[in-house]
Amino acid sequence: MRSRAQLLVPLALTGLLLSACGEAGSSGTGGADASGGSASGDACAPVAGEQLVVLEDDKQLQNADNVVPAVNMATAQANPALLPALDAVSAALTTEELIDLNAAVDLERQSAEDVAAAWVEENVDTAALEQGSGPITVGGANFTESTILATVYADVLGAVGFDASVREVGNRELYLPALISGSEIQVFPEYLSTATEFLNRQVNGPDAEPVASGDVQETVAALQPLAEQVGLVFGEPSEAADQNAFAVTQAFAEGLGVSTLSDLAAACGDGSLVLGGPTECPERPFCQPGLEETYGLQFADFRELDAGGPLTKAALQQGEISIGLVFSSDGALAQ
Repeated sequence: MRSRAQLLVPLALTGLLLSACGEAGSSGTGGADASGGSASGDACAPVAGEQLVVLEDDKQLQNADNVVPAVNMATAQANPALLPALDAVSAALTTEELIDLNAAVDLERQSAEDVAAAWVEENVDTAALEQGSGPITVGGANFTESTILATVYADVLGAVGFDASVREVGNRELYLPALISGSEIQVFPEYLSTATEFLNRQVNGPDAEPVASGDVQETVAALQPLAEQVGLVFGEPSEAADQNAFAVTQAFAEGLGVSTLSDLAAACGDGSLVLGGPTECPERPFCQPGLEETYGLQFADFRELDAGGPLTKAALQQGEISIGLVFSSDGALAQ
């Protein structure tokens, strides 16, 4: 979770948003109806501005999708130096640093290998870690953040004696069985709540009650027995998280003196907020319904845009919406 607002410049999609956002919803037309009709004031009407800030989700509406190392259980048991090395990455990695890593690759066009190596050298004291040996393959999904994280893991493991390499794999339905078997990959940078719910459905069936939440430690406690049942172990979650977030313009935030979603709710009781986001937002529990139920926010209207992409950003900057859905670790958030 963020402890402060972040400046937002043009967004580059990471592709991870809606996997945790519930069932598919209807068009944006329903959003205005759900919010109770037209605005009764204009205190929180849209304010145009180039710079955007992300408001802190201080009541943990979003599930805790912190970056966490997933390891094949047999491999972890056979290599006692493995998990401590990966936990050293978790101890050093923050959301702000993850944003900077993504920005270096997506915006500055540096290679993931160079960016990962520089981060490890600056942030992880590999000389203080226990030495290991033997081949380890770290899986990475085919998007920037996962590739960077997999390369960071491999660099740290290589520095402590493992013969570590990175292998690009497909989606979770493909790579998780490979990780469980340990035959092709043995380590993977995962996301806490998303992995927890995926395993929950695998173990308890597709209609299993959700067990992940916005609380990191509660979600870790729910994950551990699920992981054991399928032959996985998870290391310590990092502070770095990739999850849904909500942005406003800096001019809007400064005019109202808000930095959290609770601040926004306290300042915007007149129903004048205009929300922007993907088509599914008015029906998804982590989007409009969650903002209404968790924070008591009221909306005059919903504008159907995109999932944290250029349409939402432009609508914020042009003063068409008050608040819009974005991604918390997008490289475009780098300051």
